[in-house]
Amino acid sequence: MQSNLWAKLIPALRAPSLQRSACTGIVLPGVQTSHHRNYSSSAEEQDLVVIGGGPGGYVAAIKAAQLGLKTTCIEKNDTLGGTCLNVGCIPSKALLHNSHLYHLAHSNDFKNRGIEVDNVRLNLQKLMEQKSSAVKALTGGIAHLFKQNKVTHIQGHGKITAKNEVTALKRDGSSQVVKTKNILIATGSEVTPFAGIEVDEDTIVSSTGALSLKKVPEKLVVIGAGVIGLELGSVWSRLGSPV
Repeated sequence: MQSNLWAKLIPALRAPSLQRSACTGIVLPGVQTSHHRNYSSSAEEQDLVVIGGGPGGYVAAIKAAQLGLKTTCIEKNDTLGGTCLNVGCIPSKALLHNSHLYHLAHSNDFKNRGIEVDNVRLNLQKLMEQKSSAVKALTGGIAHLFKQNKVTHIQGHGKITAKNEVTALKRDGSSQVVKTKNILIATGSEVTPFAGIEVDEDTIVSSTGALSLKKVPEKLVVIGAGVIGLELGSVWSRLGSPV
């Protein structure tokens, strides 16, 4: 009985298909096991690990994969795209456009052009949903490009733990180690807080919070007249807030 089992087992272990599938775990026909372990595909050494999935990181990862490099991108947030796509350029442009349309309809601009609209009302929740839909469509597009170009995406906080090793620390407390020949750091930047001022995203909000307010502020003061300040000030002014 045992000799028959080994006669079947040894050729199976030598089969190329089994060797290729070693990282996924295989149960051989006729062999009972109490459990099997799935190993991550990142156990294979990568040519490049990119830490950060923003505009710099995801573009670099896709290009590297297109050039033939085995590439992994580690991003701490749930979606790819970084600040610009998730809480920056894209949502702000969606709000700018929609608030502009509301302003045209609510002011005399349409009337002066011969377009009469009565009982114009703002549905802020619906406006925010449209903004989120635009963001979701674009972040989904990046995920599709990753799959199309065979870029491995790991959700977690990337940490360089050795010369040729990056560890992704995940929210559930687990970690995943990736061996790599090269490491590209594309983590972006964070806002420098004001000393003694707490940004609670309620009374005092950051640009991120200003993109997702639940109601139009009774009054709004914007500190800073750069691109972000002017855009968000324009949005809420058009929607009815004294800015």
